[in-house]
Amino acid sequence: MANPFRWFSQVLAVSRFSILGLPQRLGSSATAVFGIAGVVAVMVGVLSIAQGIVKTMTQSSTPDSVIVLRSGSTSEMVSGLSGDSVTVVRDAPGLARDGGETLVSPELFVIIDLPLKSTGTPANVPLRGVHNAAFEIRDGLRMVEGRRFEPGLNEVIAGVGAKAEFAGLEVGSRIAVGSQDWPVVGIFEAGGGIAESELWVDAAVLQQAYRRGNSYQTVFARLESPQAFQAFSDALTSDPRLNVKVERTEDFYAGQSAMMYGLITGLGSIIALIMGLGAIFGALNTMYTAVSARTVEIATLRALGFNSGPVVVSVLTESLLLALIGGVIGATLAWLAFDGIHAATINFASFSQVTFAFEVTAGLLVLGIIFALFIGLIGGLFPAVRAARQPVANALREM
Repeated sequence: MANPFRWFSQVLAVSRFSILGLPQRLGSSATAVFGIAGVVAVMVGVLSIAQGIVKTMTQSSTPDSVIVLRSGSTSEMVSGLSGDSVTVVRDAPGLARDGGETLVSPELFVIIDLPLKSTGTPANVPLRGVHNAAFEIRDGLRMVEGRRFEPGLNEVIAGVGAKAEFAGLEVGSRIAVGSQDWPVVGIFEAGGGIAESELWVDAAVLQQAYRRGNSYQTVFARLESPQAFQAFSDALTSDPRLNVKVERTEDFYAGQSAMMYGLITGLGSIIALIMGLGAIFGALNTMYTAVSARTVEIATLRALGFNSGPVVVSVLTESLLLALIGGVIGATLAWLAFDGIHAATINFASFSQVTFAFEVTAGLLVLGIIFALFIGLIGGLFPAVRAARQPVANALREM
């Protein structure tokens, strides 16, 4: 039976020789390292878009906030609720109160055109009509410039994300809403949530501007506690006067972001696969070159009694080490280059722009390094087997 200690000592000895020889193969080794680093950086960068969108869509949602839509609606754009329906919702059990008033905000959602700052091209920007309770329902919402709009007046406030991406939203400027120009009186933030992509106005004024009568599209509300959700939902869905569905806002926005998340994740995976194949071929070439350069060294070790197993492990160790270095470099570059970058993209659920920040998470960094190690494993496996199988006598003749 083989001595395990002797086998491991051989692995350490051969791996040491392999790693110490890396400076002699600096050019080919650097090519493999930076090829893998590029793959990891691109993969993590693309996937950070999906993470950023999901975070934006769900950031300001809390378990005790809910949204009420018409039954069967897949988004706010296709929902519709009458004023009478809103009155029934206000009287439902389980709602939180502030100063004796239930925290309920019936809201309108329309799209207006504003130019992107980066290109000047028109973009669909969400304009939301809200009630005062909306400021209490959204978690973390606060004014950072100017003031709130005055109820009953044609005034607009903009999210910080919308101000950063779209032109003409500075406090004091005016934008076209319907057939009139409305002044921008304030800028707000909402904890990085989707509301930061929107413009807000008084719901009653927006109803008049768009001739909506006493109708809304959704109702946002805050519950006494997360546990009150079921009683609130059952009361509304079982009421014969209503035809509605009730969701927690975090679940609603998670569903809204699912299509975009799947699209970007799929695209990122395809890009990573294509680039990864190239990196694997690069690693194969590097390791075959390394094996060729070490032919005599490996044959000498085999002649001295070293087993083929340690030779295989030494080649794989070198390949995995190069891949690990490349993975760490690529992950670091992705974090430095992409994390926190602000951008805007289309929300396919509402066909409006949503602003977000790239989110390079620790999970994505680990995933990138694991992918790099996989490339190194595949890229080193076949050269390792070749090194172990080469005839000792033929290799020694090259001395």
